[in-house]
Amino acid sequence: MPVPQRRQLPKGQLLINHQWRDASDGATMPIVDPTTEAVTTEVAKATVDDVNDAVEAAHRAFEQGPWSRMHHEERAKILFRIADLIDERGEEIGLRESMDMGMPYRDFMDIILPHCSGLFRFFAGQAMIGMNGSYRTSYESDVRILTRREPLGVVAAITPFNFPFALTCSKVAPALAAGNTFVHKPASDTPLSALALAQIVLDAGIPEGVYNLVTGPGGSLGDALVKHPLVEKIAFTGSTAVGQNIIRNSADTLKHTTMELGGKAPHIILADANLDTALQAAFWGIFWNKGEVCVAGSRILVERPIYDEFVDRFAKLAQESVLGDPLDPATQIGPIANRKEYEKILGYIESGKETARLAAGGGVKKVNDKGYFIEATVFADAANDIKIAREEIFGPVVPVIPFDGEEDAIRIANDTPYGLAAGIQTSDIRRALRLADRIKAGTIWTDTWHKYHPNAPFGGYKMSGYGREQGAEALESYTQYKTIWVNLAS
Repeated sequence: MPVPQRRQLPKGQLLINHQWRDASDGATMPIVDPTTEAVTTEVAKATVDDVNDAVEAAHRAFEQGPWSRMHHEERAKILFRIADLIDERGEEIGLRESMDMGMPYRDFMDIILPHCSGLFRFFAGQAMIGMNGSYRTSYESDVRILTRREPLGVVAAITPFNFPFALTCSKVAPALAAGNTFVHKPASDTPLSALALAQIVLDAGIPEGVYNLVTGPGGSLGDALVKHPLVEKIAFTGSTAVGQNIIRNSADTLKHTTMELGGKAPHIILADANLDTALQAAFWGIFWNKGEVCVAGSRILVERPIYDEFVDRFAKLAQESVLGDPLDPATQIGPIANRKEYEKILGYIESGKETARLAAGGGVKKVNDKGYFIEATVFADAANDIKIAREEIFGPVVPVIPFDGEEDAIRIANDTPYGLAAGIQTSDIRRALRLADRIKAGTIWTDTWHKYHPNAPFGGYKMSGYGREQGAEALESYTQYKTIWVNLAS
């Protein structure tokens, strides 16, 4: 696979009412490549006034049409064009994702890109079949009941730094398919792929004002969106603490909200598992995308008869992992997305050293004396009550915890405030299903990890949030039902 070269990128602007423009006060902010620590470009630093302009443009577009009133099949055609343009411009988007947050380019092209274009194709199909209403009878012979599924209005999406493109597409595709208008606020550190997507949406022929993008600080801009009376829904992915704050601040206007929040996924390795398969699943479960993954297998639970062998072999895999430039095809683990996260993860490693046995990693690395690289880090002989087993580290750090039998595994797995994902490694499918029935998590992988598809709903239990992205179920969060009674006798 040919890999594009790192380069300076053009300045990023705001997209408001179909026009690219600077922030109202002219302010910009630098975007830093976590591999080189160099500024790659500047983007507009929006003000609250800019957010208001974007929301008002989206509101006008919704109220005046044509998008919200367009036939479902016509909307679907534009979504199909968006999908095609994503595929055509994949190399540029992948370069931006690698330079923005350190995702290995190969992973983006092989996994993220087809998933994202697939989301738009899937929801284009759902626009044609999932927005239909119904015709029903009443107790009275002369009365009929019609139902309609209608869009909500202005949807605002606030997305995180770890999977900028994928977690944006998972919100944009169903929102547009349902006929909503859109305002996107990407993470302040990682807006580059959002800029590329906004241009794609314009080029696909979206009507004026339907899609808007504001880049800038999360606190002030996010708060303005959450409290704006013309925003009908907030779609958020991020930390549980920020999600709770969004819910509180959206209460006065009774907004629809979907929350995809934190996780501390248990990865249960049973003694009868194929150990080679389990080791690979555990490695990629925690170390893919540097562990900056809300569904990372960040607590590995290993049945005691195989515990020592697993730890020895898993530590060796971690020690042999390849850290490096995300544009290098040989790289398995790229840099942490930004300095703040880098320093936070190092703090967790120091905590782990005090409460568990360091079996691998724990250090840092530089590429050409630059970059926020942290070694794949494994802590053995851990307990489920220590800090690194309770809190979401969001980095390449994992505790390995022993257990005795299924009941112990279930107890430890569910002993967390989170419930986003879990995994089970066993050669007995009946055993896997038995455990899966009792684990409180929205996604459970067996003998694998990190499998996703547009047709599969995704979301959390407990403090990992509510609502579902992907799957036909996602449309429920972007629509509302209207019931119309018709008296045929009058």
